[in-house]
Amino acid sequence: MGDQSNLVREFCNKYKYSPYMIERYVNLFGEERVKKFLDGNEQKILTTFKVNTLRINKDVLFNRLNAKGFELEPISVVPDAFYVKKAPFSIGATTEYLLGYYYIQSLSSMIPSLALNVSSHDIVVDMCSAPGGKTIHLAQLMKNQGVILAFELNRERMRSFRSNISRCGVQNVIAIRTDAANLPDLHIKGISKILLDAPCTGSGLIPVDPSRKTSRTFGDIKFCSSIQMKLMKAAVEGLERGGELVYSTCSIEPEENEYIINNVLQQFRLEVVDLDINFGEPGLTNVFGLELSPEVEKARRLYPYLHKTEGFFVCKLKKV
Repeated sequence: MGDQSNLVREFCNKYKYSPYMIERYVNLFGEERVKKFLDGNEQKILTTFKVNTLRINKDVLFNRLNAKGFELEPISVVPDAFYVKKAPFSIGATTEYLLGYYYIQSLSSMIPSLALNVSSHDIVVDMCSAPGGKTIHLAQLMKNQGVILAFELNRERMRSFRSNISRCGVQNVIAIRTDAANLPDLHIKGISKILLDAPCTGSGLIPVDPSRKTSRTFGDIKFCSSIQMKLMKAAVEGLERGGELVYSTCSIEPEENEYIINNVLQQFRLEVVDLDINFGEPGLTNVFGLELSPEVEKARRLYPYLHKTEGFFVCKLKKV
């Protein structure tokens, strides 16, 4: 115990985290792996963007941006997406961006929409939709057909959401400003797919926002997990039998991820579905001494030091 206390103190001094976070991560990953994890959080993550195929062909956009001096590299795991390897000026300050030809989005945030595997025949609910990147991605995959019901409670965030989907030419979205936890009360029939990118502590965002090393408490983790569970229950109740649900967070904390999945598996008739995406580490099934359902292993975790993305969690469920 003394050795671990010394290690926690050493890492707190070196990486400037709240002590409780270092202690959790040492217990979660082990002494050898935790240093790689913490070092990975210090590395810069490349900007990524998704081509808006509703507006432009990927190769045409690549040539236009290349001619402006942008050095781009295709992302193998997500079609029509690029890393920005070199930029003569901000990638968000081009004419092409203003015309809605692409949407700047982290690689990890592209995975949930892709994993949901939507079609032009689906009725889709995006439960926490602002600022709109995932909704725009879903609309592209649906070829602007079918229906996306996009929920957002915050007025300002809804304003930015509307602006983004308008800029990108999205036409199959009905935007609803309400708490997504109200979904079952709306009695919407035929919801075949739900995306729940849940509010979270954002501990996976430390590479882009180092203030999160000290700005979150364990109380915040418990508070977010209660909201996440409330939203998950609403999602499962609103989903039609045979429908699919993708749950994701930009958090590393098991209480916001694996615990949530384990809890809903115990309470509802659900099964975890393989993501069919060869990316990420398996979900954790033994966390802080607690044994979880083996099904949780089918979830995926992303880490900066392994995947060059923000920390992220994604899991797909089917209602049976």
